[in-house]
Amino acid sequence: MGCWLNFKNCVMEITLKTFNIGIKKVGIMGCGFMGSEIGYVCAKEGYNVIMTDLSQEIVDKGMARIKSNLEHRVNKGSISKNQMIACLDQINGTPLIKDFYDCDLVIEAIVEKIEAKREVFASLDKICKREAILATNTSSLSIIDIAAPTKRMEQVLGMHFFPPIELMPLLEISKSIATSGEVAKVAVDFGESLGLKVIVTNDYPAFIVNNIAGPMMLQGVRLLEKGLSSPEEIDQSIRIALGHPIGPLSLLDYVGLDVVLNMAKSVYEETKDMIWAPPLLLRKMVAAGWLGRKTGKGFYNYKRENGST
Repeated sequence: MGCWLNFKNCVMEITLKTFNIGIKKVGIMGCGFMGSEIGYVCAKEGYNVIMTDLSQEIVDKGMARIKSNLEHRVNKGSISKNQMIACLDQINGTPLIKDFYDCDLVIEAIVEKIEAKREVFASLDKICKREAILATNTSSLSIIDIAAPTKRMEQVLGMHFFPPIELMPLLEISKSIATSGEVAKVAVDFGESLGLKVIVTNDYPAFIVNNIAGPMMLQGVRLLEKGLSSPEEIDQSIRIALGHPIGPLSLLDYVGLDVVLNMAKSVYEETKDMIWAPPLLLRKMVAAGWLGRKTGKGFYNYKRENGST
């Protein structure tokens, strides 16, 4: 019995030392809008960042997006040119996931589909060093389902950022039933080092914020679908009456109609709560490719980077 206790204590000590590593290098899986935001914020706070995606072309677009955002901040006077250069020096792009081998933390920010995320986490588990923490930026999916294909479920958790991060400085840390308390603490410390307010939640579909914001966005679509009012007036009503900085349909355009539809589908399948049933209009708009700001058309029309609408 004494030998067993000594062995158990030894394992516990090793585990705590392993998880108590300082995070210096952060991998970002996904160079889209959200991945680019996370990469920028991490680099701004001095972390070495490496980003990857399915191809060099997508990686280059992500890096260009970060540079463009930084230049915009320089032009506004919110940062200096030297700060922009220093931030860019902290970020590297690669099309090869194997380059994540020495990351201390990897944050996945890809499409909101469970199969794709599970595949990524299975690959990361084989590539990353044993003590690395793996995090998902999922806004609605089960953390334990994403962690299950790995051999380090205790080192997997949710880190849900909100775009744009500088305007919505909140981070939801979500623990699965397997997530180590020490790993959660490291994640909280990391989030706070980015200047974010950190909230710790349990592993429940859509967590805290999206359990409120998600149904509100879907209800905005339903009101439009019924012909109750126009997108402008629906959004104005919420902004003026409730003091929200953005209305539900504008928020949907900002987040991406496809992202919200995938979230609604996954939460509805998990909970069978009718409040999450995807409206038909939302399905049709996604089928048409009207995904919001990123495509130039959603509930509103937007000017694209190439000048078209």
